[in-house]
Amino acid sequence: MKRCLELAQHGMGWVAPNPMVGCVIVHNDKRIAEGWHRQYGGPHAEADAINNCLHPELLHESTLYVNLEPCAHFGKTPPCADLIIEKKIPYVVIGCQDPNPLVRGKGVRKLIEAGVDVKIGIEEEASLFLNRRFITSMKEQRPYVILKWAQSADGFIDHVRSEENPSPAGISSADSLKLSHQWRADEAAIMVGTNTVLADNPRLTVRHVTGTNPVRVTFDRRGRIPHSAAILDGSAPTIVFNAEKNYTTEWAEFVCIDFDENPLGQALAELNERRLQSVLVEGGAAILKQFVETGLWDEARVFYASAELRQGVPAPEFPYAATESFHSGTDMVKIFYRNKQ
Repeated sequence: MKRCLELAQHGMGWVAPNPMVGCVIVHNDKRIAEGWHRQYGGPHAEADAINNCLHPELLHESTLYVNLEPCAHFGKTPPCADLIIEKKIPYVVIGCQDPNPLVRGKGVRKLIEAGVDVKIGIEEEASLFLNRRFITSMKEQRPYVILKWAQSADGFIDHVRSEENPSPAGISSADSLKLSHQWRADEAAIMVGTNTVLADNPRLTVRHVTGTNPVRVTFDRRGRIPHSAAILDGSAPTIVFNAEKNYTTEWAEFVCIDFDENPLGQALAELNERRLQSVLVEGGAAILKQFVETGLWDEARVFYASAELRQGVPAPEFPYAATESFHSGTDMVKIFYRNKQ
């Protein structure tokens, strides 16, 4: 099952809004095939593994391992449960149940009714964690929210901007910049607040690694963002939440929300409707603070630099314990999970 999880991760950034799934087929304790879901709309992991099997005559004596319950419905591909039954694979080991109402329990039931010996719940915690974006979307009807910022050794995320010093402070290392762009490629959407668009004019695209641009998301309650803003350059799909009306231009889609009634919740619900299952929130201070205070976050990734700024914009107050930490160049990166506190 651990190998299934390793294979499944190859689909990161490519299969959403589908879950990441890996599959291994074993005969007499030897792996005879592997596969994973490689691209949205393409064959699922089980079909990929079966297609890769060089000895299909052994399938009727083999065990199929997969980290997520095989589907039992017709979507962009036929049901994997039906394919397993068709190939007469007698044993199936599953990491966790699929939370999708179209699948949940139905794939397992179909296999059992066909006489397949099914075991479920192997490496369940790791299987659930791998697909936390997909599962959050299904269960909470909102995207999985990742907060990200870099802060100096003395707790600032930027210096105070001025006409003499209009550019953002360079806090994190070159390695961290590259990692940040990989994180952009991994997620469905990227979000910043109005002030960040006005102050930094960010492109919010993937540039330092190979990957797909996320959907860019921001807010413009009072119509302050100029048409010349980089986020409106048409280089990536863009959604701007505003307080006036719904309309679409050549460069972006403008969606009206009520800023007096939980605007973050409304925005997340709209993104989920569009099947954007994860959003990376890159700042600035005001929007990060809102997400923390409302509890609308699932994960936080913080770069702690060694340099000091001595004064500036304070980092968000974040009284949580890190679950993971590692070095990125000269920075220390700490990862926090809200549901693991």
